[in-house]
Amino acid sequence: MNGKLTRVFCAVAAGIALAASGLAGAGAAGAARTSRADPAGRPVPVTAYVANFSPFGTGDTVTPIATATNTALKAITVGTDPIAIAITPAGSTAYVVNGGGTVTPIAIATNTALADIKVGTDPDAIAITPDGKTAYVANLISFGRPGTVTPISTATGTPLKAIAVGIQPVAIAITPNGKTAYVANRYSNSVTPIRTATNTALKPIKVGIGPDAVAITPDGKTAYVVNGGGTVTPIRTATGTALKAIKVGGYPKAIAITPDGTTAYVVNHNSLTVTPIRVATGTALKAIKVGKRPDAIAITPDGNTAYVANSYYFYGGPPQLGTVTPIRTATNTALPAITAGHIPDAIAITPDGKTAYISDSGGNHVTPIDTATNTALPAITVGKNPYAIAITP
Repeated sequence: MNGKLTRVFCAVAAGIALAASGLAGAGAAGAARTSRADPAGRPVPVTAYVANFSPFGTGDTVTPIATATNTALKAITVGTDPIAIAITPAGSTAYVVNGGGTVTPIAIATNTALADIKVGTDPDAIAITPDGKTAYVANLISFGRPGTVTPISTATGTPLKAIAVGIQPVAIAITPNGKTAYVANRYSNSVTPIRTATNTALKPIKVGIGPDAVAITPDGKTAYVVNGGGTVTPIRTATGTALKAIKVGGYPKAIAITPDGTTAYVVNHNSLTVTPIRVATGTALKAIKVGKRPDAIAITPDGNTAYVANSYYFYGGPPQLGTVTPIRTATNTALPAITAGHIPDAIAITPDGKTAYISDSGGNHVTPIDTATNTALPAITVGKNPYAIAITP
């Protein structure tokens, strides 16, 4: 079963239990007043975009959230099974990956969907170059067959020739200089580098078992590949060589690196921990205990706090509330958990670092968290089974 089918099952089962539990999801004010400036220096509101992965192609939408007031705006209809979302560095366009084989661009100035862009079969992940000129979409294709990556010219909204990679590409990250995209191939146990200037795949790099996520240090020197088999493989980007694997916890699923590049935090789904890795030495530090079924992580822009979404859910019984665990990075200590929906499994933080937004795929809402006090604000109602979230820069 691929990742999307699993998510459909989880969303349906959780949605049924959620309806019985009566969890509230009303929008409310109280968030930080966040905005950014356009090239002319005029303030532009910061908006969070939530992809609602409605099972079986019913009500597939993206919900914009005005972060200044924590209110949901009018939903935007996109393609079938929206599963991932990325926003251009200039904040002009959000690209929504639809599992049905398309990408829907959204013009942020007007919150309108543009014409769908055809990509490969079963697209699952997206990354955009730092100059905003190209979006790269990883297409799973099917079991046993090599996947592809479809580059999209953002200037014209046209797909370019697909690039063959390994079997089931599930994650993609691009170096800060924009020269190389690294694609994690889950069933090839490899990473395929793509030279963005020519859109050509380079020689695959062998990593650990079941690579599932990839992140690159701010200086661009090292790519860290999270392997489901319980390790992290550092890759030296200058030479494309894999370094010695770093042992972490059981079934690591996500990774985030501090803005200063000193520490990588790896989320271990089965061990209920987060493993910090000291980047300078490539060594794992003492694991930090978090909540049940941790799935996602994001770090504040000042690097002081990492937020971990724990998507615990007990099937076959009363629904259990999920949590978010803040981690103080200076001491690598977990702070008290914050209740946040039933299956909190995606997280994004505003550019000013004042609010973290947690999507709950077991319900129809997003929970804002005030990072100054680590308290949950009233939930915001969005579409069915919100799964991915991104915030304008």
